[in-house]
Amino acid sequence: MTASIARLAEDLLQTALEVYADDEQATSIIDQLAERLGEPLRLALAGMVKAGKSTLLNAMLGERIAPTDTGECTRVVTWYRYSPTPTITMHPRTGPPRRMPIRREHGLLVIDLGGLPAEEVEWMDVGWPLPALKDVILIDTPGIASLSADASTRAVRFLTPEDAPSAADAVVYLLRHLHGSDVKFLEAFHDNAAGAAQTVCAVSVLSRADEVGSGRIDSLLSARKVAHRYQRDPELASLTLGVIPVTGLVAEGARTLRESEYIAFRELAGLDRDVREKLLVSADRFLRETDATGLSVTVRHDLLARFGIFGVRMATAIIRGGASSSSELSEELVQQSGLLEIQDFISRQFQPRAETLKARGIAMQLDRLVRERPREGTDAVLAGIDRFALAAHTLRELSLLADARSTGLPFAEDDATEAERIIGSGGTDARTRLGLSPQATDAEVAATACERIAHWRRVDASPLADRSVAAACRIIIRSLERIVAESDVGMLRRDPAATDIDPAGRPLHGAGQDAAQQREHDEPRLRRDHRPELRAVGAQSHPLR
Repeated sequence: MTASIARLAEDLLQTALEVYADDEQATSIIDQLAERLGEPLRLALAGMVKAGKSTLLNAMLGERIAPTDTGECTRVVTWYRYSPTPTITMHPRTGPPRRMPIRREHGLLVIDLGGLPAEEVEWMDVGWPLPALKDVILIDTPGIASLSADASTRAVRFLTPEDAPSAADAVVYLLRHLHGSDVKFLEAFHDNAAGAAQTVCAVSVLSRADEVGSGRIDSLLSARKVAHRYQRDPELASLTLGVIPVTGLVAEGARTLRESEYIAFRELAGLDRDVREKLLVSADRFLRETDATGLSVTVRHDLLARFGIFGVRMATAIIRGGASSSSELSEELVQQSGLLEIQDFISRQFQPRAETLKARGIAMQLDRLVRERPREGTDAVLAGIDRFALAAHTLRELSLLADARSTGLPFAEDDATEAERIIGSGGTDARTRLGLSPQATDAEVAATACERIAHWRRVDASPLADRSVAAACRIIIRSLERIVAESDVGMLRRDPAATDIDPAGRPLHGAGQDAAQQREHDEPRLRRDHRPELRAVGAQSHPLR
């Protein structure tokens, strides 16, 4: 049975530990990398100021724990991870970490910097007993291109450091409109996080999507058209795996809907149509003193702050459409907000590849360590890094997906559509890749995969196939071969993240050529002459980084 990516990374770390056994600084770095391998996927939320990062994070968690105001705490990188009991720890730039008090105001978690300005805080660590955090560490970052140059620098330095791989495995990038700053950041993250693999591990969110349609009830339809146009932009498409419209304020409000808010919406839904439409014509009109509704200005102000005018209109429409309880309203608002689409994308594209994305960062860190501190025995570490580059087929899939979205694949339309599906555009399970029913048997899966392997080998062998066709075909065929190897039909079942290496170290069919080409492409990046000081390798010195 072949080894998994995680086992390959563990072996690589063990080899490095043996080589650097007498180097305290190096072993400390290796121990941190071992901890990272055991952690959940690190998913950072990034974007320009007021893009709605904290609001979306709260919506994803289903609880309002990330501050959404413009206070000092929003100018600090903040990690949210699972903990059996709530904890908040501040890590100042100088001095030891400090445990901070936990308190709420008006239902919101208050993150206290202990009197320190944001410039003197390196990062905040929030542990919270939420099931959603068991599978992912969410990282909230300060706004990019902020009026506060220091806050913007902290976000860029954390996500795209010049002298170390990114601490994030993947990024959800929020944009309100497509600006040059957005593309510049995504280019930097791509070059930094992708490393030699030249993969793409970012997804864009057209945040505050309701504003695209000026808060009209059909705003999300307009937002989807804009998102589709952005997704077809060659520059953006090469840097992100998709653009998904989301109205974060509605999503957050829906996930944390109170019974009193449902009652208030029901009151609005019960008004005569003319009265209701006049009241909801604008945010200003909604907040005016009026006898048209029994809801006080304070209640209406709170509804507007929590849901926005689009959310208020949508909630009343849903209730008039038949929602008869707060749970039904919450469920429908979540559906309308676009939140499920981004959650589904993360579960289909990032989570199944989490093991490889984490191992990629570890390999890049070890490569930097070895180049900066060469010694006897490091050849074995470099050989392990080469084996990882060979094994990490899923990174080549992501790279090809990015090519498909930016420039298209060099195939006829039907073949291009099938190719995208095979390399995981719709999900990474075998039946989705092959376009089969979820009820398809393993025998049907294996037979279909073998049939498609034969097809793509014919495409590859065509005298009209150029180098781009051949390169894409090799990735597609490799994906299909993995499906066959992982089926129960005459094969040993393999780990979903299985590598292209057998226990004896021999590449499986077709892998050797891929590895040679990958190394030829990668070496200029992995083995560049200029290397920063070792301090950069250990820059992620805290237990989460």
